[in-house]
Amino acid sequence: MKNDSGLKREIEFETKLQELLAEYNVGLKQVIAILDPHYRAAPTSSASAIKSRKPRELKRYKNPHSGEVVETKGGNHRTLKAWKQEFGGDTVENWLE
Repeated sequence: MKNDSGLKREIEFETKLQELLAEYNVGLKQVIAILDPHYRAAPTSSASAIKSRKPRELKRYKNPHSGEVVETKGGNHRTLKAWKQEFGGDTVENWLE
């Protein structure tokens, strides 16, 4: 690794760049802004960086035995789980309105 001329040049460049930045009291962000004024750094807020996904669709299941209706956006509903355990998942999925 010590014999790698590319690595040596990269380290030398970084060292000289850091010295130059310190000499002129300029930060990397300022240099980037000078070199590419249209460059936009990543948003600082992590909430805005997360892409929102399409909201889940509301599903209605009607139990033909009891007439009970369950509305859910996910499969984690307590009553729906009980029905699936009692009647089987495929059967309950057929109850979808």
